[in-house]
Amino acid sequence: MDRVIIFDTTLRDGEQAPGFSMNTMEKLEMARQLARLQVDVIEAGFPISSDDDFEATREVARQVGTLENPPIICGLSRVGLADIDRCWEAVKYARKPRIHTFVATSDIHLKYKLRKTRAEILKAAQDAVRHARGYCEDVEFSPEDASRSDFGYMCDVLSAVIEAGAGTINIPDTVGYAIPREWGERIARIRETVRGVDRVVLSVHCHNDLGQAVANSLTAIMSGARQVECTINGIGERAGNASLEEVVMALRTRKDFFGLDSRVKTEEIFKSSRLLSHITGVHVQPNKAVVGENAFAHEAGIHQDGVLKEKLTYEIMRPEDIGRPSNKLVLGKHSGRHALAARLKDLGFDLAGPDLDRAFKVFKDLADRKKEVYDEDLMAIVTDEVTATGAAGYELEYLHVISGTGVVPSATVKLKKEGQVFQDSGVGDGPVDAVLAAIDAITGLKGRLQDYALRAATSGKDAIGEVSMKIDFDGTVVSGKGSSTDVIEASARAYLSALNRMTLTTVQRMKEVGP
Repeated sequence: MDRVIIFDTTLRDGEQAPGFSMNTMEKLEMARQLARLQVDVIEAGFPISSDDDFEATREVARQVGTLENPPIICGLSRVGLADIDRCWEAVKYARKPRIHTFVATSDIHLKYKLRKTRAEILKAAQDAVRHARGYCEDVEFSPEDASRSDFGYMCDVLSAVIEAGAGTINIPDTVGYAIPREWGERIARIRETVRGVDRVVLSVHCHNDLGQAVANSLTAIMSGARQVECTINGIGERAGNASLEEVVMALRTRKDFFGLDSRVKTEEIFKSSRLLSHITGVHVQPNKAVVGENAFAHEAGIHQDGVLKEKLTYEIMRPEDIGRPSNKLVLGKHSGRHALAARLKDLGFDLAGPDLDRAFKVFKDLADRKKEVYDEDLMAIVTDEVTATGAAGYELEYLHVISGTGVVPSATVKLKKEGQVFQDSGVGDGPVDAVLAAIDAITGLKGRLQDYALRAATSGKDAIGEVSMKIDFDGTVVSGKGSSTDVIEASARAYLSALNRMTLTTVQRMKEVGP
């Protein structure tokens, strides 16, 4: 193969990491963006792990896996036959379904976790692949903890599952133990040793516990692997997975060295990164490669002088290549709807109808308050407003807060829902707490704040503040996001976003269960 298959596991391995869980609606939102990014495979979930994960995987298969030229929609399963049955029930709606089954092959896992013999595990792996092949042709197998597995035994298992019908063999560095040279040698030896390996796609899944995930993935490619399992922003268990944007841009930027590329539409990378941060409320560190805020920033005088004369002096990639805004000042208070729509389209958001109307209203309100409106402001508007539940949920109409030293913070809030207006007041330990209390009084729902994060979308005292929250509504934890130049208003919008998501999820479940 002259290209590398990009297998995205953001919605499965990435979502398993603490603080990154997503509900069905959020997974669908991210999956649609991954389809626009043109990843080859979306691992949508681990269907047997929970009813929510089953539902999310099924909906991704139904809605994203049936698009024109869709990605492969994959579900993960252990080698238990019931796991595989459940996985198939979730992914079968996709045009191109895949079952990914796995079992550990290291003696550490066999002794302490599985308490099985090598012979029992080999048979279970082979039986699982045969069972999965009864459902679909596209079956992937992974020997968990491959980097610490006995090489000869692992190769016996791989030969057996290839004989049983596996079409992709994935070699996971499950605990991030491998070092690049050692990992490359192991991949090369697998190609030399395993029977039938020339008939399958060889894949790698590398974790970042020692900071080597991307390096190990690229070394594996050099040793013959042709699929890389990775995640947006490198999220995942513990220290994370190989970062999709780093792997893809390394192949693209150094095609002279690797002689390979991917089919990923790199102009969608930055938008994908921002959307994931928006959904999870977890932002990448400023110095993150490719998508960090400082990735294309220059402060040192020598660097600035070089970049002004020729960008290639200090930039090996163009910001435009990953879909990152290059020109800062975009629009102002005199700009019209068509200008906004055109600029948003340049940024990767093709809005029309009610979505554009809502974004335009918020843009005009913002332009009246800010001297300069930046691309980052526009992206915050769109991800906040357009991905919200809209008219189906509560909308903020009015907000008045009294707070200060020696004053009991109080807030009056007016909300609108389906044409009706509701108003109430609340007090709290601070202005944000008072606002949330007022919203609780209106809705009759009591949310408990689990996490709160505030960041500035742009520089300056008039910057948009982006607030991310995680709220516990009687055991149901949902995330919410909101943005405004007023951080109290942004907090109110974030809380309403979470509340509306929780309400929508409840309605969806009631419809699923029936009367």
